[in-house]
Amino acid sequence: MEDFDIEIAGQAPKYSTNVVVDDSRHKEKEEKSKPPEIVGPITIFRYADGLDITLMIFGTIAAVLNGVCLPLMSLVFGEMSDSFVSGCISEESLPSSVNCSQSQVPFEEQMTEFALYYVGIGVTALVFGYLQISFWVLAAARQTKKIRKTFFHAILGQELSWFDSSNSGELNTRLTEDINKINDGIGDKVAQLFQNMSTFTVGIVIGFVKGWKLTLVILSTSPLIVLSAAFCSKMIITLTSKELTAYAKAGAVAEEVLSSVRTVVAFGGQEKEINRYTSKLGEAKNLGIKKAIASKLSVGFLYLIINGCYGLGFWYGTTLILDENTGYSIGTVLAVFFCVTFSSYCLGTAAPHFETFSIARGAAFKVFKIIDQKPTIDSFSSDGHKLDHIKGTLEFNNVQFSYPSRPDVQVLKGLTLKIDCGQTVSLVGSSGCGKSTMVQLLQRFYDPQEGVITVDGHDIKSLNLRHYREFIGVVSQEPVLFGTTIRNNIRYGREDVTDEEIENAAKEANAYDFIMEFPDKFNTLVGERGAQMSGGQKQRIAIARALVRNPKILLLDEATSALDTESESVVQAALEKASKGRTTLVIAHRLSTIRTANVIVAIAGGAVAEVGTHTELMEKRGLYYSLATAQSIKTEDHEESTETITLKDQEEVFPINGLISKRASIKHVPQKEAEEEAAPEEAHLPKVSFLKLFRLNKPEWPFIALGTLAAVISGACHPIFSIIFAKIVTIFSIKDDPERIQHEANIFSITFAVIGGVCFIAWFLQGFLYGRSGEILTMRLRHMAFKAMLRQEISWFDDKKNNTGALTTRLATEAAQIQTATGTRLGVIAQNISSMGLSVIISFIYGWEMTLLILVMAPVLAVTGMLETSALTGFANRDKKELQQAGKVATEAVENIKTVASLTRESTFEQMYEENLQKPYRVFSAITYGAMALGETLTFAPEYAKAKSGAAHLFALFERTPAIDSYSQEGEKPATFKGGLEFREVSFTYSSRPDVPILQGLSLQIERGQTMAFVGSSGCGKSTSVQLLQRFYDPLTGQVLFDGINAKHLNIQWLRSQIGIVSQEPVLFDCSIAENIAYGDNSRNVPLDEIREVAKAANIHSFIEELPEKYNTRVGDKGTQLSGGQKQRIAIARALLRQPKILLLDEATSALDNESEKVVQQALDQARKGRTCIVIAHRLSTVQNADVIVVINNGKIIEQGTHQQLMAKREAYFNLVNAQTQL
Repeated sequence: MEDFDIEIAGQAPKYSTNVVVDDSRHKEKEEKSKPPEIVGPITIFRYADGLDITLMIFGTIAAVLNGVCLPLMSLVFGEMSDSFVSGCISEESLPSSVNCSQSQVPFEEQMTEFALYYVGIGVTALVFGYLQISFWVLAAARQTKKIRKTFFHAILGQELSWFDSSNSGELNTRLTEDINKINDGIGDKVAQLFQNMSTFTVGIVIGFVKGWKLTLVILSTSPLIVLSAAFCSKMIITLTSKELTAYAKAGAVAEEVLSSVRTVVAFGGQEKEINRYTSKLGEAKNLGIKKAIASKLSVGFLYLIINGCYGLGFWYGTTLILDENTGYSIGTVLAVFFCVTFSSYCLGTAAPHFETFSIARGAAFKVFKIIDQKPTIDSFSSDGHKLDHIKGTLEFNNVQFSYPSRPDVQVLKGLTLKIDCGQTVSLVGSSGCGKSTMVQLLQRFYDPQEGVITVDGHDIKSLNLRHYREFIGVVSQEPVLFGTTIRNNIRYGREDVTDEEIENAAKEANAYDFIMEFPDKFNTLVGERGAQMSGGQKQRIAIARALVRNPKILLLDEATSALDTESESVVQAALEKASKGRTTLVIAHRLSTIRTANVIVAIAGGAVAEVGTHTELMEKRGLYYSLATAQSIKTEDHEESTETITLKDQEEVFPINGLISKRASIKHVPQKEAEEEAAPEEAHLPKVSFLKLFRLNKPEWPFIALGTLAAVISGACHPIFSIIFAKIVTIFSIKDDPERIQHEANIFSITFAVIGGVCFIAWFLQGFLYGRSGEILTMRLRHMAFKAMLRQEISWFDDKKNNTGALTTRLATEAAQIQTATGTRLGVIAQNISSMGLSVIISFIYGWEMTLLILVMAPVLAVTGMLETSALTGFANRDKKELQQAGKVATEAVENIKTVASLTRESTFEQMYEENLQKPYRVFSAITYGAMALGETLTFAPEYAKAKSGAAHLFALFERTPAIDSYSQEGEKPATFKGGLEFREVSFTYSSRPDVPILQGLSLQIERGQTMAFVGSSGCGKSTSVQLLQRFYDPLTGQVLFDGINAKHLNIQWLRSQIGIVSQEPVLFDCSIAENIAYGDNSRNVPLDEIREVAKAANIHSFIEELPEKYNTRVGDKGTQLSGGQKQRIAIARALLRQPKILLLDEATSALDNESEKVVQQALDQARKGRTCIVIAHRLSTVQNADVIVVINNGKIIEQGTHQQLMAKREAYFNLVNAQTQL
């Protein structure tokens, strides 16, 4: 696995820039000296079971018998040529055709006999050809399925530190593309390889028996053929391996961008991302062109050798015939000649099959390497002690830890802490001090470098991992939900849970009411990564999921940070109830939520600073005291009265259930319906003609034209060869003029060599010209598809069919499929047409009766070809859908591996993945490949079928006009923008769930420079209104106005450039901190000084400076190398860099600890000056200074005013504040 790790980790600059350059050169040298990475020819079949082996053995026997047919046919042909020559009277001068009109009965009988031989050989070839392909394809499909399952199992079993240095996008590419390559290489190609080898062996044997002298002369050229094929094959393997790596990197970029599309669009980063993706594709394109040249060169060289060989053979054959003593006739020469040349030729044609097999072995290397890598922390392991029950006494003993991906940053420094069973212990401390790390170590995601962690006195390393994790329930800061129903998400907590238990857990987590108000209740889909739910709803579903496990140890990492006050008070009560009798570890930045803890532990600098109860620590006036005092809410004169209001009164004044609203954000139709809806879309895919495909290659037409010319020339070589061949046969009907015969033979022999030279040049040109145009087309299509995806409106991404997994799978496969049917394929067509056309013309000139008879057979070939195409198109489409579905499951599991591991649901995802794999492997190939034996011309029917299906999907994407076009240049761009905003009678529902209104006639005016706070329960429409301001969606009725201008009339890029956003779960990209901050303004290159300025303003500069690589530190996939608070501050710096007129803060400080929050809050207060600002916050202490506070419920405004005014009113807002001070 080292290589795979190095490749990915290699993205991070380890030293200063100039060292990296030298390092990469050194690495390139190393790579060149390394042998290509490849598995053994037997090892690749390591997943074959008894049935597969039986199928492969029978398939091989059929292939060998099929291979014998060709040399036998040469024998029959030789005998027949002798009959022709002896049965014909020669004319005086050399005729243009030989007159064989005399009717000899024996001659006709002989011909009938030969005809029967031919029919027999043909039928044998058809039957065995069909069997060899069917058996091998079936065996390959079965093995590929096992490889996919095992590979996915291996990925899920890896420890987390491996994921820190691997990229989930790259893994998905391996799972689809690399395994497809294995499938291609171990199926029918192996059968054809055996067929070729059998032809070779039998041919050589017949050659030696019939005429050993001629055989030896012809064989002398064979080493050249074999060597050239071997050399080219090796080159192609090396290039393929590099090309795969380049495409995997591009796939990783696409996956990262598509899964964070809201952030990309909000910051106008589409252009930047498209360029980043295209630059990665560029590397792959150049490698692809080299590969195309190498493969065509080998074919050209083969033709050169074979034609040279023809010349040599006929020249020497003539000598042998003219020598009376040898007993050679023209029939013997032809039989020997064809047997031996076909044999050598078969070695040549075996090369591409061998190459496909080698490519498969190269792809298998990386796949098997991951499969064979045994993780040190193995979640599938059955080893280790399984405790019957645990009490839950936890102890950290002198634990030292740093993350494997950043070994030089020590996170925990000798931390020692004992937690008694049943205790609730709170961990507090500033962001990045090691609180979340402790939670991860407890779940054994990582092992400490020193020290031990024990549960009930057992070192957790000695326990069975899966069994141990079953005792733990986790609710984390950014809860991960999976793209399925609410019921299934809760069921992930425990496999055997009943519906009743699910409902009880939902009630305990205060989620039941809002779930029951969805039309589909527990069967409501939550969207990819839970995107269709508001933050609070996601959090409550995650709590229900943890409770349903009935865990002995409950880990709450900021479990209530995303909840509004109303829900928080109830969920907090639920959590307190849930933690009874359990050991509970709570991490919280809102100290009001942890006052009731048995023990509070303050952590600083990776070690325990203070331990005690709330009262004890407040008296100490140390670290905890300073954190707690930073967080109080001004309740003015109402302090005494607030304390006397009980929760019961509060319910009467402002019913909680009323506030826990019916509105989730976007919701989806039930799964079945969603899948049924996908079907009609297939029907109105645009029809794609070959011309339409071809038009995409327009800029490369000169290359294609020249390539086609080269193809026509190489196609013409065959018919010209047949004329000369016929002439050579007829020479021998000349009687008694050996000199003339020798002279004619010499001329024809030289002509053969010339034809070979012409072929060589033509093939080389084809490789270069078609390779170039094909690779440019693939790159252009991927670029266009990616660009078209980023152009779509946000609601398109909400659709289940367009989730990240499915889109990355489409990017990986569809463009590649189209390339196979254009470029090189076009050459094959041109070559075949030129070959066929010339042959027909020549045949008519020499003998029209015979030609007509043969042409009658042509329609049979054409019809079988058409049947095959139509059958395969259907299968290609269906298979694609199933594999996309499997790709989706895989991406989701790999991206959220932490959650999957802590829920111990690896096997559940494996099962889902497996179910999706069951379907594609219908053995359609068996039915259709029968037609294949009828003519090699049709071999690219399946590719063309796939290309048409891929093209139809791509064109549907290109031609789709988004409702809100991010690339549109239309609309006004006002010279000045003051920052006044207005919602005028805005109503809105999400298109994926039109029956649930989110906003109902919302009207609101925000003056320039004003700070307005939106408060209200989870799902009441606060975040939705922010998304409408960014024009991710348009309102159904009403208008959103900027300085009095309707948002729809403004230029969309201009509009978004006026807005800076910091959201609840900030998305960072897998690049350096500096690049992440610079993402705030994608219209220019941002100087480092400016990045430092905004970092200082967001209180993150000093933290960055402490890192070894400072601003060049990579943040990891989705920012995983940073704590929540650090991510949040980088996101704030990014928003400030835009210097926006409007600042949207959607829960911007919810993830921060008190210390950071206080400073960030000051930074935000500073940033708000002179800007219009909209703040969404559940922690009301952060919004009390707003100019206007608006309370929203069920998509309507129920009250608005300043903090003091609303407190004086003693209504909804008053109750929310009161609930928070009570906590």
